[in-house]
Amino acid sequence: MTEKQCGALIVTIVNRGFSEEVVEASKEAGAGGGTIVHGLGSGSAADAKLFGVAIMPEKDIVLTVVAEEKKHAVMAAIHEKVGLNEKGKGIVFSLPVNDVVGTKNL
Repeated sequence: MTEKQCGALIVTIVNRGFSEEVVEASKEAGAGGGTIVHGLGSGSAADAKLFGVAIMPEKDIVLTVVAEEKKHAVMAAIHEKVGLNEKGKGIVFSLPVNDVVGTKNL
């Protein structure tokens, strides 16, 4: 049985405090919202030191499920509004979604 892709999960990982900008950009581009999860980055310890002590940068992960036809517009809006072209600012990528139950946004 072949499953048909019905949508996309857009995953955006940004430094703590930028998740609201991600959700706002997503909504402006047609998404229904997003889920924010807090996490820790695991970048180079040499890059993340404060007074000689290694720190783990805090991250926000925003999960947004959208219809396939909205994926590119939402990702472009996030990229532009949050400024993901700046080094170390964050990343946005998508994964296929084959089945969705419980959402009116697709």
